[in-house]
Amino acid sequence: MLRLRSTRLLRLVLVCVALVFGLATLVAGTRVLAGSDPGYVVFEPLLVFNVAMGFAYIGAGVLAWRSLAWGTRAALAIFVLNLVVLAAIAWLHWSDGPVAVESVRAMTLRTAVWLALFVGFACTSPSSPKTANA
Repeated sequence: MLRLRSTRLLRLVLVCVALVFGLATLVAGTRVLAGSDPGYVVFEPLLVFNVAMGFAYIGAGVLAWRSLAWGTRAALAIFVLNLVVLAAIAWLHWSDGPVAVESVRAMTLRTAVWLALFVGFACTSPSSPKTANA
């Protein structure tokens, strides 16, 4: 019983992280799209991607609350998409392209957060080895 309760609490925390991260991504991105200066060169395709992903982050959080299996899949898809974009912008940055180091750092954070969310959701899944004996 205690294991089940702690698993539910962890799932709630993970869902809240996804929702808050999505909301923060939307707020920050739309502010820059509206003309706010972040203090570094903005690579507009990345900005548009991040705003779109803000909606995906919120959707994944809602999905994870409704269906852990689908939320886990969504978190994996988001992690993979972020990783691909991170690789692309890192390459652009280090080949003296139009991407600021701040953008690479922020994309690294996004990618790490979604890896952690994917692992967390997968570990709280009823079919995972850690929770199968609960």
